[in-house]
Amino acid sequence: MKVSRYNYHQQFGEEVDSLVGDLRRMLLEGRYILSEEVNAFEQSFADFLGVKHVRGTNTGTDAIAIALMALGIGRSDGVITQANTFNATVTAIRMAGATPVLVDADDGTWLMDVSQVAAAVTSRTKVLIPVHLYGKPTPMLTLLEIARQRGIHLVEDAAQAHGARIHGRVAGSFGVAGCFSFHPSKNLAAAGDAGAVATNEDFLANRVDMIRSLGQRTQNEHIVPGVNSKLDALQARILSWKLPHLHECNSRRRIVAGWYRERLLELPLSFQAEGPDEEHVYHLFQIRTDGRDALLSYLIKSGVDAVVRYPIPIHLQPAFADYGWKKGQFPVAERLAGELLCLPIRPDLSISDVDYVTDCIRSFFCNVRRRAATA
Repeated sequence: MKVSRYNYHQQFGEEVDSLVGDLRRMLLEGRYILSEEVNAFEQSFADFLGVKHVRGTNTGTDAIAIALMALGIGRSDGVITQANTFNATVTAIRMAGATPVLVDADDGTWLMDVSQVAAAVTSRTKVLIPVHLYGKPTPMLTLLEIARQRGIHLVEDAAQAHGARIHGRVAGSFGVAGCFSFHPSKNLAAAGDAGAVATNEDFLANRVDMIRSLGQRTQNEHIVPGVNSKLDALQARILSWKLPHLHECNSRRRIVAGWYRERLLELPLSFQAEGPDEEHVYHLFQIRTDGRDALLSYLIKSGVDAVVRYPIPIHLQPAFADYGWKKGQFPVAERLAGELLCLPIRPDLSISDVDYVTDCIRSFFCNVRRRAATA
């Protein structure tokens, strides 16, 4: 038996011929760049999030970088984020010309350690970027208060949290900007790279609009330095096709995650802590165990498409060596990098799929106990 991470065909549903017809017409008619399809998706996603504006970009990385540029963030400015995020968060900060400042992860939630943020703020700090990691929304109230008191912007990295909710609101709608990726692996997935900036601020939406289009306000009138990072019209049409099904798909992911939790409860591993006022959307289902690498090898040999995400934390990545971060500086992030394992999770996984994966995990730990008993 094989249990894979992705089932791209399932993402499109049974009536995909209608979408393919739309894409064919767009190709033949030359509707490629900032077309009506882009406008339609931006409005639909803004309505979904409960914000005034969405502006599509080429990638989620660009979304963060452009949001920072639109806020006037650049050289000598500090941007606080967490040491256990994906490379793109910090790469985007660097693309904007700012300096990343890291805080450690929380040992239970595996999100930003909120208790470390206030002490990390200095006179150079201009932005705070919490990451809604693995589909779990970061508790926002304390972070919003810190940002308000210190006069800094809060920008959400919601690349893994499409539709996640906390405090009764959708992730990506709290800060001055929420930044999304629609990479094919995401809960809301394009058929290639795509991203977006969401905001309630008119000035920011207008600035993002110009910056993503080479700084243009009108044809050949360049108002600000910009980049070329527009949401592709074909991807926008695909995203509009999938968006109405996102809530149902997220609900199915929560059901699958519940099956995993129930069947793995008695084993020597742990899960991402759940909060009382949140809706986790399980972009990834992570388990934590000190026997991670051996378990990964066993699962792969058994046909389970498990994977390690982010085995090297940000502060130990060679790309960021010039910041002078050291091993041991962010110990929780380091432990998580060595102990987290991502199990397959998709809306269409069956209970028999989950039973097979969890039976394999139980078999692995039985073998471990057996070897320990005879050693």
